[in-house]
Amino acid sequence: MRTLCSSTLIGEFFIIGFAALVAMKDPDLSTGTVWAVSGTAMALCLLLCGLVTRPGGVALGWALQLALVASGVFVPTMFFMGAVFAVLWWASVHFGRKVDAARARFAAQGASSTADAA
Repeated sequence: MRTLCSSTLIGEFFIIGFAALVAMKDPDLSTGTVWAVSGTAMALCLLLCGLVTRPGGVALGWALQLALVASGVFVPTMFFMGAVFAVLWWASVHFGRKVDAARARFAAQGASSTADAA
């Protein structure tokens, strides 16, 4: 699960950075505010890459997905991009867990066949 979720989070890192560049063109938003919010979100993406398998990591990822969709208020394209990454996040968690379960079964089968051979 870690690999799939981390890949999604790294993609979000770049999308947030590009969205910040677009948001800077809004005269109602200060550059400092844009980069404080975007920088925090980008740092959270990187932090979550290491925390995704820990308790609460997936929930924090979902909170990030909601924030990404909500950022569409300032950069309308982010409604679409946030939805795309929310679907990618769901797929990463869902299929990542299936891969982890399959690996565990495979490792258990390998261990039992090794014990039977001895």
